[in-house]
Amino acid sequence: MLDKINHLVEEVKELAASSAEEAEQLRIKYLSKKGQVSQLFDEFKTIPNEQKREVGKYLNILKTQALDKINELKASFENDTHGEVGTDLTLPGSVAELGSRHPLSIVRNEIVEIFARLGFNVADGPEIEDDHHVFEALNFPPEHPARDMQDTFFIATNPDVLLRTHTSSVQVRVMEKQKPPVRAIFPGRVFRNEAISARAHCIFHQVEGLYIDENVSFADLKQTLLYFAKEMFGADTKIRLRPSYFPFTEPSAEMDISCTLCGGKGCNVCKYTGWVEILGCGMVDPAVLESSDIDSKAYTGFAFGMGIERITMLKYQIKDIRLFFENDKRFLDQFKSAQI
Repeated sequence: MLDKINHLVEEVKELAASSAEEAEQLRIKYLSKKGQVSQLFDEFKTIPNEQKREVGKYLNILKTQALDKINELKASFENDTHGEVGTDLTLPGSVAELGSRHPLSIVRNEIVEIFARLGFNVADGPEIEDDHHVFEALNFPPEHPARDMQDTFFIATNPDVLLRTHTSSVQVRVMEKQKPPVRAIFPGRVFRNEAISARAHCIFHQVEGLYIDENVSFADLKQTLLYFAKEMFGADTKIRLRPSYFPFTEPSAEMDISCTLCGGKGCNVCKYTGWVEILGCGMVDPAVLESSDIDSKAYTGFAFGMGIERITMLKYQIKDIRLFFENDKRFLDQFKSAQI
């Protein structure tokens, strides 16, 4: 039997294959259940016990060498870099397709850049927040509708913990840590318990801004927002401020811009009014300043907030907010030329 083993050892050393298929055939010939090496293991059972130690040693060496040789042959074809038969190596190589930024990221970056030119820096905060930073410190009374389960995602095991409904919570955190002057914007993702439709979603993105210093006035707020509107939507853009109500600002306003589609003449986008609402704003309520240990008699400030989805829909005339969350490549490919 040792002669058979030695013969196969020499035979295995000389194995060669010209393709992966031939290498597989060699594996079947030598190492399959009916292969030559497996047959020797079956024969090994019949030899005398005094010979089994020596024969078994050489038999295992044969099996190892055969396995290594065939694996080496297979690997040579897997790593073959010479191309397949029939490949024209003179043809130009395929160009790797580059991706693009998401339209929300494009607009977010543009908003950040515009306010950076006015001296606003960027601050961030947690998406899982507590009641104090989302509501209490922002002057939301306990009976305010925004505390209702229909609007807010509360953590069931702890009613004091919730998913933030606005990035105003970051304003509170900044005011707690930084004394005036404060000039910052807060982009981020927020959550509200709303039915998903073409115009609403339970997840969306906001950019809020805060400016606190001595002698800050409503005129400063108006000029800041006018500059933003002209930079974002064009130099001919007009704005108007309408009285509104927010618990954390007083006085409060909503800002409209002249419709970018019809130029203010009236169309179905602006509902034939010539105006489109884009954000809320106002002077920071003194109670909000005091809750963060800022002297409301020495300092004043303004705040504003806008939805990034709404700005993006206006800028690119997108009619369905759900498109932002579906990862449809046909939709996303349209923004490759709008990188920033």
